[in-house]
Amino acid sequence: MAEASGLFAVVTCLRRTGRILCGVTLTRSQVRDLLGRFDIRPKRSLGQHFVVEPNTVRRIVELAEIGSGDRVLEVGPGLGALTLALLETGAEVTAVEVDDRLIEALKEVLVGRQGLRIVHADAMKIDWSHLLGEDSWSMVANLPYNISTPLICNLLEEVSAVSRFFVMVQLEVADRLVASPGDTAYGLPSVRVAYHANARKIMRVPSSVFWPRPRVESALVEIVRHQEAAVTADSDVLFRLVQAGFAQRRKMLRRSLRGLVEEEEIFAAGIDPTARAEDLELSEWAALAGVLT
Repeated sequence: MAEASGLFAVVTCLRRTGRILCGVTLTRSQVRDLLGRFDIRPKRSLGQHFVVEPNTVRRIVELAEIGSGDRVLEVGPGLGALTLALLETGAEVTAVEVDDRLIEALKEVLVGRQGLRIVHADAMKIDWSHLLGEDSWSMVANLPYNISTPLICNLLEEVSAVSRFFVMVQLEVADRLVASPGDTAYGLPSVRVAYHANARKIMRVPSSVFWPRPRVESALVEIVRHQEAAVTADSDVLFRLVQAGFAQRRKMLRRSLRGLVEEEEIFAAGIDPTARAEDLELSEWAALAGVLT
């Protein structure tokens, strides 16, 4: 056993590719003990589901390939299980937590840890440029269910300092983030992500590794930002069209985009006006935006 700053923690080990990887994190019983001692009841309104399986935590850190000196942003650290494992790699971690009930427990778990900054703030309202500066950051996090999609999209669009995301989200959210035209999950978030980055689903995560146990599975997703936008187009025009198209996704473009673009202009972009929003590649949305600018 290893102590985490006066509180218990556990050293877990995984054998991967001939190596044994060990690190400090929290067990299921330790998480429950913390919740009881600090009288914390996970809030559904905040999308709180804590990872309580040490091997899952270690696997996330291993797959994320975080190492000494890396700058890591963690949103929703909860009780610090993943934070502990990230710090064990020698990374510098900024952990952003909105729930004041968790802040005190988090400080107890992580007290004395080097390379750590705990920020008590709402991730949907924070001034990221002030917090992160101009350095390059990776986000590694078990994201709260209620903010995962808007947070990822907002950071991609507004915070270039975050160059890579390695995040755990609900499975259906993961499907939307990585979807391509023709996929059932393909929609506005899919296009927003594709405009800024490459995204792929790494692995599914069972609900049994969380407390409280959610009714759905989760998945690990990696998103790597492009150095430049994937297409040349006026982004405001492009996403106004995409939003309108998916707002009425069952309708043909000539109807869902009525008032924004004429049928002749859809033809001029090389697109069939009878197609639907879910059929269009990012490059086709860009071509459509191009005829309007």
